[in-house]
Amino acid sequence: MSDYVTFISLGPGDPELISLKGLKSLQKADFIFCPSTSLSGGRISSRALDILLELGIGKSKIKLFDIPMSKNRSLAIDSYRKVSDEIAFLYRKGYEIAVTAEGHAGFYSSSYYIEEDLIARNILTQQIAGIPAFIACGALANIHIVKQEEELNVIPGIISFEELFNRIEKGKTLVVMKASQCESVIKQAVIEIPNITIHYFENAGIVNKELYTQDKSEILSQKFPYFSLIIIHK
Repeated sequence: MSDYVTFISLGPGDPELISLKGLKSLQKADFIFCPSTSLSGGRISSRALDILLELGIGKSKIKLFDIPMSKNRSLAIDSYRKVSDEIAFLYRKGYEIAVTAEGHAGFYSSSYYIEEDLIARNILTQQIAGIPAFIACGALANIHIVKQEEELNVIPGIISFEELFNRIEKGKTLVVMKASQCESVIKQAVIEIPNITIHYFENAGIVNKELYTQDKSEILSQKFPYFSLIIIHK
């Protein structure tokens, strides 16, 4: 029996940004659990699956699990619990199990729900580090996200304009994850707060889909997708 269920961080989307350790663990695993989303017309979307296939991982050991994209979080939590049931069964059969996570598994990752459930069942888990999206975005823009004694404040997409303004005024560098959740606030900041640089990103690491701009008029014209991220410097 394997000692651990391994949570493997895939990075933000570019298959080449996975760590060598993560790739070796994928290759060694008997089963790899991979999140997906059901779309209209019976289609399935999975950035994690796309990465695995680009890395040459065989489909035969990939097990997709659907995560409902709904504000009713109970649906997603039910899905995570079912996945945990299957992982626990295979783990106790002695199989080597991996669970993939986009970005880094320990940084705003929904894989948290699965890992916590497995820990509650006395199953040992471990994480393999990966590159979170904002680090990849900084590299794409060729910027230093923070320098010297500057502070970094990471916001998970829910913030009021007043809170955003106060943090900017305190000189903090801000990373706004899931910027689509506060699109109106970001656009208000573009219009009303002078002397700031806003770095806007979409789909960092995805060939033919990634977008980076500092142009305020372009930011205002964008409809922020789910995979959007903002870095703000004063």
